Amino acid sequence: MRLHATLLVLVVLAPVHAGGFPKPVSGDFVLRDFRFTTGDTLPEVRIHYRTLGKPERDEKGVVRNAVLILHGTGGSGEGFVPRGSKGGLFAGELFGKGQPLDAERYYLIIPDNLGHGKSAKPSDGLRAKFPKYGYHDMIEVQHRLLTDGLKVNHLRLVIGTSMGGMHTWLWGQKYPDFMDALMPLASLPTQISGRNRMWRKLISDAIRTDPEWQDGEYKTQPRGLKTAAQMMFLMGSNVVLRQKSAPTFDAADKVFEKSVRASMARMDANNLLYAIEASHDYDPGPGLEKIRAPLLAINFADDLINPPELGILEKEIKRVPNGRAILIPQSADTVGHGTHTKASVWKHHLEKLMSETR
Repeated sequence: MRLHATLLVLVVLAPVHAGGFPKPVSGDFVLRDFRFTTGDTLPEVRIHYRTLGKPERDEKGVVRNAVLILHGTGGSGEGFVPRGSKGGLFAGELFGKGQPLDAERYYLIIPDNLGHGKSAKPSDGLRAKFPKYGYHDMIEVQHRLLTDGLKVNHLRLVIGTSMGGMHTWLWGQKYPDFMDALMPLASLPTQISGRNRMWRKLISDAIRTDPEWQDGEYKTQPRGLKTAAQMMFLMGSNVVLRQKSAPTFDAADKVFEKSVRASMARMDANNLLYAIEASHDYDPGPGLEKIRAPLLAINFADDLINPPELGILEKEIKRVPNGRAILIPQSADTVGHGTHTKASVWKHHLEKLMSETR
């Protein structure tokens, strides 16, 4: 009999993280003969994940304390729990004893999404022959990790940042009875369009039209990757912080070059290209009325990717039966789009959501 999935778990010996919460346990779940929405298949698709805490089931066997945490484009689950720190801006504010996602109380599941981190991705060997994936493929893999791999049949909460926020909107309508609450951060419930589409197209074009890309068969990273990294740097923060960090002509050049160089050291052109283009099938608008679980959407006034001037969130949230939206004003604590990971800014809203959906 052929198995269709494999779950491998790496047990971490150290029981407590420096941030005062249980140390993550890492593992890999392998889906066999996975079919993408394009019709392409791979004999194996690996999704890497980390968990904190333990699942708790009610008398009917339903898991009641699982929380799915989803990262943004080009990132990984490790960004939520960075190594060698006291938990960082996310876990350090949320996972400790008495905090909103106390890891002694909740079963926290943090995957590296398809195409990212230690999960299956183009740079593993297939390069541009890796099947084109979209957000619906990524969510299918997440769902299979939960149900087939970790045997989780219900979620207390789905929370996601940026791309993970967009996934959260889709989770609510694809699996409306699977969770108790939803919290998308730094995202909009509408098709990628306007400037948001244009900067993504710029990145795709910078890589695809670079002769050094060689249809994905490059030996060294193509120069177009630098343009992509520059674009992502420009969109990721707010203008006040950029001016503060680079107050002169020369300082701006130095900050820009240093930051972009550091980003490029972690990037692969094919991986980034696939991740950016994966948003092609994101269009939650037609299904917003299908979302049943209470949903709290949080955006930030200084987010260049999801600017509040568009009024999209305020308009569309009215179509979500149990939906609410909060726009956090720009302040000395916000850092533009990246505020989605700075939990100190918004964790009190999460705490309230968890209390209200208990």
